[in-house]
Amino acid sequence: MRDDPAMETLRGQLLVATPALIDPNFRRSVVLIGEHSEEGALGVVLNRPAAQTIDEVAPEVGQEGALYVGGPVQPGSLLVLAEFEDPSDAGLLIVDRIGFTSPGADLAVLDGWARQVRFFAGYAGWGPGQLDGEVENGDWIPLAFVVDDAFGIEPETLWPRVLERQGGRLALLARMPDDPSVN
Repeated sequence: MRDDPAMETLRGQLLVATPALIDPNFRRSVVLIGEHSEEGALGVVLNRPAAQTIDEVAPEVGQEGALYVGGPVQPGSLLVLAEFEDPSDAGLLIVDRIGFTSPGADLAVLDGWARQVRFFAGYAGWGPGQLDGEVENGDWIPLAFVVDDAFGIEPETLWPRVLERQGGRLALLARMPDDPSVN
């Protein structure tokens, strides 16, 4: 719970699912937390490419490229994570120049004000105290975010890459097979 005022926000950090988290929406996922307060938390799963592209799902946006499953909440909504030229252009600034576009932003002109973008169908959301409880329970490992985590190539390998760069026991965890019984 967030009853402890000294507890820091997870905003701008990654949540890396532990192998104990077997929910299919989050198994071996890496989530960028965009908002975390006493009211709850919101983030996007960075490593779940969708079966369709952005131009197939939302041709009116005027963009081409990959679409990602941001999470199980409102899968019909479109969120755009961007690295902004001018951080004041963000609707919700997460960290440095990284944030979400404003609702209703003209996505056809992204090239003019965003260095990098990624499109998400839906998002991950938690109610008051829920995420804190999941972290305390050991379902998630909070880790530092770097820009390449959100916009790098091969998002399917993000989970082991983030764990390996931590070294130690987390690097060992990254090498754990999907099904430990086959080890």
